[in-house]
Amino acid sequence: MNWSQRYREITFLDSNDYPQEYSSYDCVLAVDAFTSLKTDYHNAFEDLKQYQQTTRDWLFGYLSYDLKNDTEDLVSQNFDGLEFPDLFFFQPKKLFLIQGTTVEIQYLHFCDDELEEDFLEITAIKPIETEGHTALMIQQRISKEAYLDKAKKILNHVHVGDIYEANFCMEFYAEAAQINPWVTYTKLNQISKPPFSVFFKNHKNFLLSASPERYLKKEGEQIISQPIKGTAKRFEEAVADETSKQNLKTNPKERAENIMITDLVRNDLSHTAQRGSVQVTALCEIKSFLQVHQMITTITSKLDPKFSIVDAIRFSFPMGSMTGAPKISAMKIMESLEETKRGLYSGAVGYFTPEGDFDFNVVIRSILYNQDKKYVSFSVGSAITALSIPENEYEECLLKAKAMREVLS
Repeated sequence: MNWSQRYREITFLDSNDYPQEYSSYDCVLAVDAFTSLKTDYHNAFEDLKQYQQTTRDWLFGYLSYDLKNDTEDLVSQNFDGLEFPDLFFFQPKKLFLIQGTTVEIQYLHFCDDELEEDFLEITAIKPIETEGHTALMIQQRISKEAYLDKAKKILNHVHVGDIYEANFCMEFYAEAAQINPWVTYTKLNQISKPPFSVFFKNHKNFLLSASPERYLKKEGEQIISQPIKGTAKRFEEAVADETSKQNLKTNPKERAENIMITDLVRNDLSHTAQRGSVQVTALCEIKSFLQVHQMITTITSKLDPKFSIVDAIRFSFPMGSMTGAPKISAMKIMESLEETKRGLYSGAVGYFTPEGDFDFNVVIRSILYNQDKKYVSFSVGSAITALSIPENEYEECLLKAKAMREVLS
């Protein structure tokens, strides 16, 4: 990773050895764009489809939440302090795939004569720069009082039947911020060790992600989605920690919000699935991470051959766990109540393979940094349902923000 910092484009994916049923690699590093696609939301999925079908190579990049405006009659008019492109993918010149004790290295033909020189540099193990940053003044875009008021408005929408559930998000940010992105990422990763960790760089735009959530994976004809809904605090004392875990498992509010999103994702996958192939293979499983316990469901389907691989993404995007249900109504209402354009937050980052498979996470528990604007941002959200208590939802947001705030402060 120290060697890779010289490049304008970097994607580093790390599973942190977290046990996963559907993992293809322990770690992946892709650097240096040969070709790339950067666009706003207008016609974005069609542009991505053409790019993928033309290159038929490894592609790494992201889809921002605001691509919802490409597929539905929606808008994103809230404040945007980051100003990232809505979609960015690149075809790397150099790729490293790590699984177990094997490192597979793939270079494009015209630069494969650089492999030996690069390998010598990498194995020289130069010391990684550890200088971080001075503590940042983290500000909260929505005050506690405003959050509680907005949560009550969402509950009113639930009670009159406009929506069943909504994921309401708020931003924390710092201006005039100068951070070392790689050092900040390593600190965030160290205190979280999630299965979908990402260091992503597009010139001066950075994503430092400790995401625990898979959005969508394609392997052959199989599609896998693993929405997270339901969060509980970890405790150092074993009995208290186990009690917290069991309380999450049996909590009717947490189970209800997970099952509502499970139904939404089942519906999303059915649009591109072979008839009768959508299945819930694991419902409301509890998985433990360093910061929190989470409730996770696994839904699978088989892709109908008449649909492209980008169609599988387009018809299920954004991830239901980040929207609410019904999906379009929830997104409209959240746009009216949130005060920040989500951008890459609650979008997805990952890769396509030359064979037409893909794997994408959900961009949560993540720090976003525009180096040119010196603007740092991270957002958190929670699901508001009929059983929600606004004070508790606010505390859940602070719990989710804890790791990012600790790293930056």
